[in-house]
Parts: sequence; C-alpha cells; structure tokens
Amino acid sequence: MANSETSAALSLLSAAAVRERAHRMLALALEDKLPNFRIHPDKMDGVVDLVLQTTREAYPSLDVPFHSRWRHFILNGDNRWAAIASRTRWDDAAARARAEFDLAMVSVFLDAGAGPTWRYRDQKTGVAIGRSEGLALASLAMFENGAFSANASEPLRADGSALNKLSVADLARGLQVSDANPLVGLDGRAELLRSLGRLVASKPDIFGRHDAPRPGGLFDQLASRAENGRLPAPVILSELLQQLGPIWPSRLSLGGVALGDCWKHPALATGDASNGLIPLHKLSQWLAYSLIEPLQAAGIEVVDIDGLTGLAEYRNGGLFIDSGVLAFRNADDAQREHEVASPLVVEWRALTVALLDRLAEGVRQRLKLDARSLPLAKVLEGGSWAAGRKLARERRPDASPPVKVISDGTVF
Repeated sequence: MANSETSAALSLLSAAAVRERAHRMLALALEDKLPNFRIHPDKMDGVVDLVLQTTREAYPSLDVPFHSRWRHFILNGDNRWAAIASRTRWDDAAARARAEFDLAMVSVFLDAGAGPTWRYRDQKTGVAIGRSEGLALASLAMFENGAFSANASEPLRADGSALNKLSVADLARGLQVSDANPLVGLDGRAELLRSLGRLVASKPDIFGRHDAPRPGGLFDQLASRAENGRLPAPVILSELLQQLGPIWPSRLSLGGVALGDCWKHPALATGDASNGLIPLHKLSQWLAYSLIEPLQAAGIEVVDIDGLTGLAEYRNGGLFIDSGVLAFRNADDAQREHEVASPLVVEWRALTVALLDRLAEGVRQRLKLDARSLPLAKVLEGGSWAAGRKLARERRPDASPPVKVISDGTVF
C-alpha cells in the first residue's frame, strides 16, 4: 500500500499532472457539474481580444519575453539586475548562473500576494511600488546588499546558513513593513525562507556541489540533467518539486511524500490513492519559468517550454471571472473570504490552468502562430496576467482579485 501511495504521490509532482487534472476539472465545468462555478465558453472570444490588445500595447512588435521574475527587476526601462551583473566579475558563466538561481529562488519564494496596501519605496527613484513588482525590487535590493549571504565579501549569493537565520524582523526591515505599511503573510514568508535554508544545508550533494550549500547549487544539478546541452522545462519543475517539496508548510502528504501546492476537491474522482487531489504548483512553476533564462545564458538550451502550465494565481484567475467566463453559482461567495484549501478556491485555480491553455490556442489562431513561436510563457507575459490586472483595476478601487482568499503568504 505504501508503495502505491508513494507512486501516486510522485505522479502528482509534475506539470503533466497539473495540466491533466485541470482539464478534467474543465470538462466537469463544461458539463455543468461543478459545485462553485458555472462556465460561459462563449465569453472566451472577448478574453482573447483583450489579451491581444494588452499584448500589442506592451509589445507592439509582438517580440514578447517569457513570463518570469526577471521582468519585475526592470523599472521604467531600467534593468536593475542586468546593471548589477554587468559590473560584477564572474569566474565563469556557471558562477553567474548560480547567483541568478539564488536571486530568483529567494525572490519567488517571497512573491505570494502582498495585499492591497503594502508598498515598497524604491531607493533609486523614490517611487512607491506595490504587489509583485514591489516585492521583486525589495528582494533584489536585499540580495544586492548581502542580506541572504553568509560571506560579507560576496554579497551576491544566498547561503543555506544565512537563510536559516533570517528573522521576521530582518525581512520586515528589507521589505519596509510597518504598522502603517502591512504585508500579508510576513511570518509565513520568513519561515519559508528559513525552511529553504535548512533544506539546502541538509542536501549538500544537490546544493553544495561547487561551494557552500546554496539554492543556486540547483544550477549544477540541472546542468547534470541536460543531454547534449538540452534540458526540457518540465525537468526543471520536477527537480524543484522533488528537491524542495519539504519546505512548504505542512499540507497534504501521501506515502510520505509532501505534495506542496496540491489540494482536495470532491468532484475529481480518480479511483486510486490520489483520488480527489488537484496539483497546481503555482510558485514552483513561476520559479521554473524564472530559471529558464539563467540556464540559457549559461549555454543550456531549454526545450519543451510549453510542457509547463499556466499559473493558478489570482491575476490569471481573476481574468476569467471578471470577463464573465466563470461565474459564481452563489453570488454571495464573491463577498465571503475563502481559505486556500476550500473547494471553491481549488476549483477556481484548476479551471484557470485549463482555461489558460484554451486562451493560448485562441491567441495563436488569431496571430497565425504556433506554440513554438508563441509559447504559453509569452501569452502569460503579454498577456493574460496584465489583462487580469487591468480588469481588476476597472472593477474594484483597490484592484483586488474577484475572489477573497485568506493567504498565509506561501501560496499565491
């Protein structure tokens, strides 16, 4: 029994499992068999129109970069990380890649929803920036100043030992949190980074092949998985899920395997040990997308980028509710607060993943492009995420998502 449970658990630690179960949820929605949402597929054409319009406004030539954390280190055309990296002397391409892995991993793990009121005041421009972009610039400033390094003479790194000692006060200082500038889930974010530090230190064979154990040591692990210089993007996610799974707060586990961003929904029957389980792996996939560019810059060709899925978070998900593709069965649910583990939130997030695939197909058909020339990662960036934010701003004064989610700062 334990072996079958472990096997079932491992099968959920993949992008393929996220996509397959999300599309099963969509099939149930199309049959009007879900408890919380109705679907109106006829509204999808309008969403395609909006995403195309949003993409053309941001990228008139349609030369769209990947959706990744690296976009958020650019403020008004000023690429902060590129400037830092260009004035740093790197021993080799791998040394820079390890630093970029360190930065991406720490920054993404801090990147759950910040709440509507928190702002980061940028030291360079004086501009106050909220949400994901503010968290990115704050984490970059902390990284540049050595906040995550165990070696004062080498600030541009994150060490397991330093992360393990990170206090809530340290993080609050770096993120400029105060009574007047509250951040949702501050304690959860700090504990997540400490957990990352402990785990990295406990696996020197994975994270310490080149020097002291650090998140960036995963670069060497992934480089070893490349064949003929090529690495499939789903392998990045599988490594992240299998190596980092234990750092997430105590949620579901199966056969002794921590399942991470994986939840239960009563409508999804599978008939095996994974019955009712919906994997989503949002932060891990956001991180996988964000590790593609450092790998490419180090000479590793990342292939099968569309093997990853869309991200089950509130901007993409909000796009489909605010556009009318998804509608609450019970209108009162729009006013209530919902736990992340609630069937309503799980249902919404799974439908978001499947609908993003449909959206990408629609955008490609309009542009007469294929998945190779316009992968999902570019549709997200162009794209769906910005369109979701635009609709939120139009519909609610604080641009909050259409579902009120109780967040601990570790999901989305």
